[in-house]
Amino acid sequence: MPSSEELSDLLDPASTVLITVECQRGVVGPDAALPQLALEARESGALAQVARLVAAAHRSGIQVLHAVAERRPDGRGANRNARLFRAAERLPVQQLTGSAAVRVAPPIEVADEDLVVTRLHGLSPIQGTEVDALLRNLGCRTLVVAGVSANVAIPNTVFDAVNRGYTAVVPTDAIAGVPADYTPAMIRHTLALVATVATTDEVLACFQRSSLQPSSPEPSGVQRSGLEPSSPEPSGPRPTSPQRPGEGVRPA
Repeated sequence: MPSSEELSDLLDPASTVLITVECQRGVVGPDAALPQLALEARESGALAQVARLVAAAHRSGIQVLHAVAERRPDGRGANRNARLFRAAERLPVQQLTGSAAVRVAPPIEVADEDLVVTRLHGLSPIQGTEVDALLRNLGCRTLVVAGVSANVAIPNTVFDAVNRGYTAVVPTDAIAGVPADYTPAMIRHTLALVATVATTDEVLACFQRSSLQPSSPEPSGVQRSGLEPSSPEPSGPRPTSPQRPGEGVRPA
């Protein structure tokens, strides 16, 4: 675990983005396509922790990006080159574009300034999507990754972020997978090797410290209005003859 100072340095609001991965109703909601994963996300508290992170990011001015997986009704463009994709086609709940299943799930709140990025293919919200370009345009250096699942999408997100030069931070209690004991094993043996791992409370403490920091003082010489000089002028008569180099003017 990093020290609080190290974590605070990483989580500079100006260069940090929080990404929620597949926290949509059809994945983690009560009527999800994969009930076991949805149940684990809720009962472990991971979904509630994601909601806390999002709310704190909103308060701290940190950009939030929601990554949603969906498919067209005709399946065009969707992968079929792995067992997972073929099984998804037969699930009773489909993540269809425009349906309730692809809306961000409560208790996570989506603010007007949040970005929502959808994908029709693949295992990662970064590979082959507009997420990387958005992160670069936002000046992102640190990506906080939360959501589901620890089995597939979360490690893919972390790997893709690291491969593109971002620092990944994973709040360990804000991700979930199945079975329940798989998630801590994935964190310990894989994610901890490539990402900074911390608890949600530790990340929230950094968010809060950032929001409480006073704004930077204005640089010397910058005028707040056109009516007042930024610093008082010296009293006394001004010199009328040129000065030799090195000579200063002393106030009278």
